[in-house]
Amino acid sequence: MRHPGPADAIDPRPTAPPAERPSKSAKKREAHDQQALGEALTALPDAALAATEMPDALREALADYRRTRSHEGRRRQMQYVGKLMRQADTVPLREAVAAAQLGRAHDALALHRAEHWRAELVADDDALTRWMGEHPHTDLARLRALIRGARADAARTPGERHGRAWRELFRYLKPLL
Repeated sequence: MRHPGPADAIDPRPTAPPAERPSKSAKKREAHDQQALGEALTALPDAALAATEMPDALREALADYRRTRSHEGRRRQMQYVGKLMRQADTVPLREAVAAAQLGRAHDALALHRAEHWRAELVADDDALTRWMGEHPHTDLARLRALIRGARADAARTPGERHGRAWRELFRYLKPLL
C-alpha cells in the first residue's frame, strides 16, 4: 500500500469544474445548430440577407455557397459557413431568419383569411354586414356585385363553372385584409 506524498497533493493539470466546461456532445450540438442557421440564411432573399448584420467573411461565404452547384462543393462550403458562424454574433442572424419565416406565415394567414371571408360572403347574407362592420371603407356596390357573380357561378353545375367571379372576389378581398 502506497502512502500519499507531496507529489500527489499537487495536480499540474488545470481542471475546471464539470459544470463550467461544455461537453463534447454539447459543442457538437451547438455547431450543428449554427450550421443549420447558416443553411437557413442561404434560403433568405437577397434583400433580407443584405439588410442583416454579419461579418463580411460570412456574407462572402454565403454568396459562394449560392454560386456553388456541385453537391460536394455545397457540403464543404456549408461546413465553412458553420465554422464562420462560431465566430459571429448569432442573435441578429437568428432574428433575420425568424422575421423571414414569420413574414411567410403572415402571408399565408392573410390568404386563409381572404378565403374564409370569400366563402362566408358567398354562403351567408349576414356575413356582408359583419364585413362592413370590420371594413367600413369597402366599396359596398362593388362587393355586392362580386358576391352576386360568385353565387351565380357556384349555382352552376360543376362542368359549367368558370370560377372567374370566385377569383375576382378573392382578389378584391385579399388587399383589404
